Amino acid sequence: MSTGSGGGFQDPPAEVLAEAAAAFGLLATPARLHIVWALAQGESDVTGLAERVGGTLPSVSQHLTKLKLAGLVRSRREGRRQVYLVDDPDVVTVVRLVVGQLAERAGHSALTPVRLRELGA
Repeated sequence: MSTGSGGGFQDPPAEVLAEAAAAFGLLATPARLHIVWALAQGESDVTGLAERVGGTLPSVSQHLTKLKLAGLVRSRREGRRQVYLVDDPDVVTVVRLVVGQLAERAGHSALTPVRLRELGA
């Protein structure tokens, strides 16, 4: 283990590490990760997300509230409904990369829908 300069990379400031850990913490539950995965594919309202991920409306709504407060997703009003989308394109990249790689290693297509109930959530 090297204690030097880390191969030319500098360590990020503590506040950046704390912010990243909080974002990863929010994505550490299968339910929220599935919601962000779904939103990475395109925007949706809470009803569409609940149907897609196999969650209840109140549960998906609570997860969206937490993700929204953290700045990972945002919403906009479209008539009488709220439409949600991922607010940070880098989050989309990370989620697609990690989930896609893990799905590929497991021999699954990342495009195959997986319901939360199948993940034990």
